[in-house]
Amino acid sequence: MAFAQDAVAFGGSLGEAHAQKIVKGMELAARIGAPVVGINDSGGARIQEGVLSLGGYGEVFHRNVLYSGVVPQISVILGPCAGGAVYSPAMTDFIIMTRETSHMFITGPEVIRAVTGEEVSMEALGGSDPHATLSGVAHLVAEDEVAALALARRLLSYLPSNNLEEPPPVPAREPPPGAAGELAGLVPVDPDRPYDVHQVIERVLDPESLLEVFPRWAPNLVTAFGRLGGIPVGVVANQASYLAGCLDIGASEKGARFVRTLDAFNVPLLTFVDVPGFLPGTQQEHGGIIRHGAKLLYAYAEATVPKLTVILRKAYGGAYVVMCSKHIGADLNLAWPQAE
Repeated sequence: MAFAQDAVAFGGSLGEAHAQKIVKGMELAARIGAPVVGINDSGGARIQEGVLSLGGYGEVFHRNVLYSGVVPQISVILGPCAGGAVYSPAMTDFIIMTRETSHMFITGPEVIRAVTGEEVSMEALGGSDPHATLSGVAHLVAEDEVAALALARRLLSYLPSNNLEEPPPVPAREPPPGAAGELAGLVPVDPDRPYDVHQVIERVLDPESLLEVFPRWAPNLVTAFGRLGGIPVGVVANQASYLAGCLDIGASEKGARFVRTLDAFNVPLLTFVDVPGFLPGTQQEHGGIIRHGAKLLYAYAEATVPKLTVILRKAYGGAYVVMCSKHIGADLNLAWPQAE
């Protein structure tokens, strides 16, 4: 089921009837077990309708929560999404933004200027760049509207229509000649030498099946979809080339959310471990690394999908346990020759 806000009509603003159309569509999708794709391009609430418009937002939010983990929900932001309107996309499974044309924020530049005196542009405040790199709001960023809709379709190809079905398989693709032989030299023996874990992931998965989500937020942890033998899988991997692959607040939150989404929709989980520990420092401790690190631990321990863990190199301290170790429920643990 898809719904789209039309910016040409009343600026795409949400009124009572507008909200009821969305709600009825979402209820139908939940009944028949179909994904929900929302295309957002709205100026916010239709202020002429007063509280009825705000109540409409509440009705939509309620369905977002009721159907979370029941059917996949994807938000495609193709224009402004401001004020309370941002909370519906925020509660969906994936958010796709477009470069320079989509914006998300609670309070706009004018309000910020009036209240705090701070000068900020719409792009710097709520454009795709800050949400893809700093806030972790945007899972994926597309160059334009056509590319954004193509990304939504590609995301759905890795997911079942609902939580009672299995992810849709495709015919397996043979790896290129020599791919297996290349794996042996990709992880350096020197434990202090960085490398790009993407090269390992791409050679293990089916060719051209990798789709990374949150690629620019918390890059010390890679989260991605891919396929093994044609079967969709989710990949979580420490990135040794950024912060040595340490877990920090952003990486813990990023990994936890991704793992829980995989678990909700029956997508098997493949974890590549090369982690020296949690990132030390007062900023991390005072920012709540204990609380956020526990989210990742909880997500892995709670997940009931098949869980395969490959230790590439380092697996040290508490971070070893958190990264889907056998002690918290991994079904199969494998070790690279230089694993320690």
